[in-house]
Amino acid sequence: MAEPRPVLVLQHVPWERPGLIGDALATAGVPLVARTVVDRPSCDLPPARDLAGLVVMGGPMNADDDVRHPGLAVERRLLAEAVDAGVPVLGVCLGMQLLARALGAAVHPGRASEIGFAPVDVRGEDPVLAPLGGRPTVLHWHGDAADLPSGATLLASSHLTPVQAFRAGSALGLQFHLEVDPPLLATWLAQPVMTAELDGQRAPTPAVLADQGAATLPSLVPAARIGLASFAALVLAAG
Repeated sequence: MAEPRPVLVLQHVPWERPGLIGDALATAGVPLVARTVVDRPSCDLPPARDLAGLVVMGGPMNADDDVRHPGLAVERRLLAEAVDAGVPVLGVCLGMQLLARALGAAVHPGRASEIGFAPVDVRGEDPVLAPLGGRPTVLHWHGDAADLPSGATLLASSHLTPVQAFRAGSALGLQFHLEVDPPLLATWLAQPVMTAELDGQRAPTPAVLADQGAATLPSLVPAARIGLASFAALVLAAG
């Protein structure tokens, strides 16, 4: 019997792990391969046809910063190839922005940095978002924003960020962080690179974010697990 094809998880910094996404894939029995290629443009990645799925996580860099992070161009090419091949794709935060760029849309500074737990308005039907309800409170942590790719379906928006989620064929982009559970949030709040982004702007303090997480995640995480299980089911079918 042939080995099942893996899901490739592209990370940009160690602390932005797949979290609940990885849990959903592990529960489904899908093998994961994690790689960090953002600064390694010559790194060989498997072709999309050899993958059961592709997950691209967040990070502090700009989606177009190929000069300082030349591996981003490699990621965008693989994302475009995966969508063309019908491979299930999930892009989160920077991963969503890279997906949007790979599909020809612009990425630019947002109206303002959006950090903390706040609602999004769900505007389209999708099995990953359906368990969250019509106006879930989710974790935001971004300064850039992406336009909606041509032909994509807008799934969620917020006052500051018109494109919070979209689907384009086999690919789902999420600007917000559905992967975060309490241990992962604690990791972020202990990471100086992350907490430095909270200084000098209208953003919650680490203590406020911790309190917001304690109030929000107990109800959000179970719904997120159900939604992400639907992504894992697509991957399992593709594998």
